[in-house]
Amino acid sequence: MIYFDKVCKIYSNSVALEDVTFTVLPGEFISIVGHSGAGKTTLLKMILAEDCPTSGNVYFDSVDIHKVSKGKLPLLRRRIGSVFQDFRLLPNKTAYENIAFTMEASGRPDDEIKSDIPHVLELVGLGGKLANFPHELSGGERQRLAIARAIINQPDLLIADEPTGNLDPINTAEIIEIFKKINQIGTTVILTTHNKKVIDSLGRRVITLDQGRVVRDDKEGKYAL
Repeated sequence: MIYFDKVCKIYSNSVALEDVTFTVLPGEFISIVGHSGAGKTTLLKMILAEDCPTSGNVYFDSVDIHKVSKGKLPLLRRRIGSVFQDFRLLPNKTAYENIAFTMEASGRPDDEIKSDIPHVLELVGLGGKLANFPHELSGGERQRLAIARAIINQPDLLIADEPTGNLDPINTAEIIEIFKKINQIGTTVILTTHNKKVIDSLGRRVITLDQGRVVRDDKEGKYAL
C-alpha cells in the first residue's frame, strides 16, 4: 500500500530523513517511534503530500504520491484519514456538524450524511453527543470525535500523529482500543507516539527512527529507544 524507496529529505540546515526504505501492507497496524526530531512528522507529511522528498520516492498503491497532479491530489487524500494531538476540531460546530462538514467537502449526499454520522459516533462511543460542541466534551471525547471525522469517508489508511499526547492513561487506552477496532475492519493504521506503554501493549510492528534513519523494523516490536 505505502512504499518508501530510499527517501531523503534535506532542509537548509538539517537532514530530516536519510535513505528511508520500508513498505506498509494493506491492513497493517504500524507504530513509528523516535525521539523528537527523529523524522516522524516529516515522514507523515510525505504520505500526505504536504512535503516532497529531496530524493527518493513515496508510493501509494504503486502511484508516486509526489507526481500526482494538483487536480487529482484531493482524491488521493480522501483515501487517508488523519488524527492529531491537538484534535483540530471546528469550535463553533457541533459534533454532528464537524463530521458533516468533512462529508460535504467530499461531495457526499445529504441522505448519507444523516445516516452515517450517528453510526460513526456510536462506533467511537459518542452516540449521545451529536449536539455537543467541542468545548462541552472532555479531551478523550474530543479525540473520539476527531477519529470519527477521520474515518467517516471510509479511508484506506488512517494516520494518527501522537493522538494520545494530551490524554490521561485511561483515555489513552480507550483511544488505542478504537484504533484497533478500526484496524480490525480493514483500515491500515500508522501511529506515531512517544508512549512506551502503548507500543508495548500493542505487540504490533514497530519502526524506529533515529536522526532520520530507520534503525529498527520489528514485526512484533517493543519500545526500544
